[in-house]
Amino acid sequence: MKLHLERLPTAIGEMLIVTDDKDRLRALDFADFETRMRTLLIRHYGAVELTERPSPSPASKAIGDYLRGNLDALDNLEVATGGTEFQRQVWAALRAIPVGETVSYSGLAKRIGRPKAVRAVGLANGSNPIAVVVPCHRVIGASGHLTGYAGGVERKAWLLRHEGAAV
Repeated sequence: MKLHLERLPTAIGEMLIVTDDKDRLRALDFADFETRMRTLLIRHYGAVELTERPSPSPASKAIGDYLRGNLDALDNLEVATGGTEFQRQVWAALRAIPVGETVSYSGLAKRIGRPKAVRAVGLANGSNPIAVVVPCHRVIGASGHLTGYAGGVERKAWLLRHEGAAV
């Protein structure tokens, strides 16, 4: 599979944006986690060839707009992911969490009609290849405290404050 890679400098670190030939977002991660991102791409798609994108993608523009304060900029961004049917169901539920709101892992499990699948929801959340756009940062612990985030808890807190969520 041939995909395109862009690097976007941001206030919370350089982001890696991976798109396909149809401009669909396939992966988004932070540069300090590039190895993990490449591993997830292989896990989802098999052999992947990443080439530097010659011009900015619609995803890059939307992510930049979001980070500059247009919190609705990511809403209609087209994504395409691998993963299992269950993972894709969890990721779709993540995209349905409104900006500025948070939900617990058990709350997310209930939203997808699988209230006993809290751990599986957590694993699917952690396997999300498209950070920020598929907003796994909006999932918090049952106690209301911030829990782990693949990009680091400091970035999670920044993203939630940026969106106006109580942190």
